[in-house]
Amino acid sequence: MDPVLLIAVLSILIGAVIALAFFGNYFRKRSSEIQSISQPELQSDPKKQPSKPHQTKKSHAKPHSHTSDKDQNKKHHPLDVNTLKGHGDAVTGLCFSSDGRSLATACADGVLRIFKLDDASSKSFKFLRINLPVGGHPVAVSFSDDGLSLVAASQSLSGSSLYMYGVEKPKTSEEVKQQPKLPLPEIKWEHHKVHEKLGILTLSGTTASYGSADGSTIVASCSEGTDIILWHGKTGKILGHVDTNQLKNTMAALSPNGRFLAAAAFTADVKVWEIVYSKDGSVKEVSKAMQLKGHKSAVTWLCFTPNSEQIITASKDGSIRIWNINVRYHMDEDPKTLKVFPIPLDLGGATVQYDRLSLSPDGKILAATHGTTLQWLCVETGKLLDTADKAHEGDITCIAWAPKTIPMGDEKVLVLATSSIDKKVKLWAAPSLPAP
Repeated sequence: MDPVLLIAVLSILIGAVIALAFFGNYFRKRSSEIQSISQPELQSDPKKQPSKPHQTKKSHAKPHSHTSDKDQNKKHHPLDVNTLKGHGDAVTGLCFSSDGRSLATACADGVLRIFKLDDASSKSFKFLRINLPVGGHPVAVSFSDDGLSLVAASQSLSGSSLYMYGVEKPKTSEEVKQQPKLPLPEIKWEHHKVHEKLGILTLSGTTASYGSADGSTIVASCSEGTDIILWHGKTGKILGHVDTNQLKNTMAALSPNGRFLAAAAFTADVKVWEIVYSKDGSVKEVSKAMQLKGHKSAVTWLCFTPNSEQIITASKDGSIRIWNINVRYHMDEDPKTLKVFPIPLDLGGATVQYDRLSLSPDGKILAATHGTTLQWLCVETGKLLDTADKAHEGDITCIAWAPKTIPMGDEKVLVLATSSIDKKVKLWAAPSLPAP
């Protein structure tokens, strides 16, 4: 064989062997990579290895195991009694009926719910569902007359609306027997584009019992502007109208006896009006009564004491004040500051303030919120009784005490309700007061 041809054949064979070895190694490497991608659990990743399905379930079952932040939020505070679920969106408002056995909620999903609280520790609660007209989102609620009538404030693109839902009570015991269950509430009156299309911030309702008042339910709607309207709960008639003239309102509240209306607004002063009643029991007028002057910054919230003779205010100046409004203001006697307490919040240098206040029906415990934090204070001393740092998974939108004790197992307790943007309503027991 020609030596040149032999060399050429050998060169081709050697090149083929080298190429085969190279491509064989390449395809083996690609096959390994493809296999590792399709079966990642076979990779020995030390960070992922401990999180096996059966171990995760087992760890959740242990009360003291290390869990995620979300699971830690679910751990119960000692005063956390129960959670009312079933809301489809942020819960924007709540209120108790006068007997404390019904709790109404307003939800951004367009539904009002009335829960029956036969036992605060119950595993489930029956509730009545009321769908608002399409396009409206409820922002506040207030009971009218009894646990079967409800006034709701709704916000839509065209402005604010008020609806009163009620049911006709059976007139005789025979009619009661014939009704297997109560009929659904119907709209008894409604008003649209109230407050000149501005949004409604709060609704405050109470039974007018002061002086010659006839015992009707009155409701105050506070707009985000500067006006407040007083309504007759049963008929929807406008009873009065006031203007705070303080740039923009924050909230308004009626005294428990229906004598006073007070508003917190953009300024540090709180304006108070008196609701004057005629001899026939109807509202005659709403007249300016007094101003509470003493805070150095805007008042964020206020509430009346059960006897309607004092007002508690919280301000951005970091203080809580208790005012005596049982004065002869007709003779220019000014309301007096009875007590001043610092707000016991540590916000790391940020402005110390409370978003909302609610006073227990015995007047001894003040509940207050800031963001997701809930606190209980002793009204007598101003001392902090307890704190729930993460009472909800989102900002608290509303708080209210039940006006009477509610059964919880074999005992009756004072109950506070809180709502939040986290779609939940929680029930809390009152903390113990220090021994005198």
